[in-house]
Amino acid sequence: MRNQRGEMENSYDSMGSKSKDVSLKDLSIRLAEFAQVRGWDEYHSPRNLLLALVGEVGELSEIFQWKGEVGKGLPNWSADEKEHLEDELSDVLLYLVRLADVCGLDLGQAALTKMIKNARKYPVVVMNQKSKSTYN
Repeated sequence: MRNQRGEMENSYDSMGSKSKDVSLKDLSIRLAEFAQVRGWDEYHSPRNLLLALVGEVGELSEIFQWKGEVGKGLPNWSADEKEHLEDELSDVLLYLVRLADVCGLDLGQAALTKMIKNARKYPVVVMNQKSKSTYN
């Protein structure tokens, strides 16, 4: 088991390259392996994962709590602040992906289906010169 753990840790270290696109399925598989080798599966019930997710969303919210409006691209943020944001966003994503997996859901497909539903609910409205509204 020690060798397997070492190999897995090395595989996670090598995942950090920013040149590879990572699918939700790949994250799901890696998270399942990560939990399994650590003996965490028994703790990864939907309820527990949801509560952990909510906690991480709280930590993410704290980053923005007193900043006021923040411009796209985070123009006045330091590299450390951006890294902290990346960490918290990643925690939220990882718990969400793990929760979907434990519930037996295909999160990627569910997201695409939801986008189709939203497109139907909020159709594109072509604006004429006099109209300023983009919503029905």
